[in-house]
Amino acid sequence: MHGSRPVATPWPDRPDRGTFRHGQMHAMGERAMRAMVVRAPGGPEALALEEVPPPALRPNDARIRVEACGVCFHDVVTRNGTYRRGVRMPLIPGHEVSGVVESVGPAVRRFRPGDRVCTVQRRHICGQCRHCRSGRETSCPEQEFLGDLDLNGGYAELVCVEEDNVAKVPEGVPLDAAAIAACAIGTELNAVRDVAAVRAGERVLVTGAGGGLGVHGVQLARLSGAEVVAVTGTPGKVAAIREAGAEHVVLARRGEDFSAAVKAITGGEGVDVAIDNVGSATFEATRRSLAEGGRWILVGQLTGEFVRLNPAQLFLRDLTLRSVKSTTRAQLEDALGLMRRGLVRPVIAAALPLEAAAEAHRMMERAAPTGRVLLKPGLRAG
Repeated sequence: MHGSRPVATPWPDRPDRGTFRHGQMHAMGERAMRAMVVRAPGGPEALALEEVPPPALRPNDARIRVEACGVCFHDVVTRNGTYRRGVRMPLIPGHEVSGVVESVGPAVRRFRPGDRVCTVQRRHICGQCRHCRSGRETSCPEQEFLGDLDLNGGYAELVCVEEDNVAKVPEGVPLDAAAIAACAIGTELNAVRDVAAVRAGERVLVTGAGGGLGVHGVQLARLSGAEVVAVTGTPGKVAAIREAGAEHVVLARRGEDFSAAVKAITGGEGVDVAIDNVGSATFEATRRSLAEGGRWILVGQLTGEFVRLNPAQLFLRDLTLRSVKSTTRAQLEDALGLMRRGLVRPVIAAALPLEAAAEAHRMMERAAPTGRVLLKPGLRAG
């Protein structure tokens, strides 16, 4: 789950961030689009297929006809009400989008209709603050996290995203694969390469290693030259995790302390880096698995549970605790480059029609998929 800090003030020269009213839509000759809408927090059944107006095209927007949208656990905790920061319902979930540009706003310079593109996890950044100007736009105070507010998200036929948050998909990278480049791959690239600064020969622990984030974190850690120790709670995922590059796989149910197994693998020393994609349920076991001077990177949080921590448990062992929030456009472009060169292999568990979004969420809650599940608006249920 990744954080966001949407701003409440609209631009003065454009409609507010909501969608067209139906009367406005018909006056402009635009047809309704199919989308999965959440109108109030609830179980998977809260996702309802509706026909709604297309999102308003703002001056800096590219309107994208969605080819595929990845299903992230962030979508689950937004839908069920666990995650509420910046969330405004009714909403269309989905922030892992690929597709083809259908139209662009008058201020757009980098894209034109027909371009194959994918997005980072945001619809809007200011582009002017110290964070945006230093390549840290994931901390922009004005950012709008795509799919967290209003009827503009990836579980739909059309989505509008400002050009600062869009990248062209290189030739040779399928659009299905590009859908997960930012969140499932780019976020792990951020964690492994840019925040943890993993070096060749280090030992790296990856929790939730069979999930959409973790299986790509394993690949990236191995690509960095690390010895990878992966943790999963699902025996059926072990082969895929090994294929991704893990030299050691530890089986542990969620909440079970796996640190003794990690210590045994590492000769009692522990790991140099932990890429934690799970959060509270693995917090204590991950801490115990770290070597002296270890770097602990928080990427995911699957529940609303809190943890207890004595600060001495960090500073007496010289542990560093950091986090990643999402993906910059530069990191997305780097992820696409790795995919184009065949250095990172996107792991897609299933591709489902848009109306199967509730089933996709149930799969996520059961931790069933190895890798990412996609929703494809153009795929019809058979």
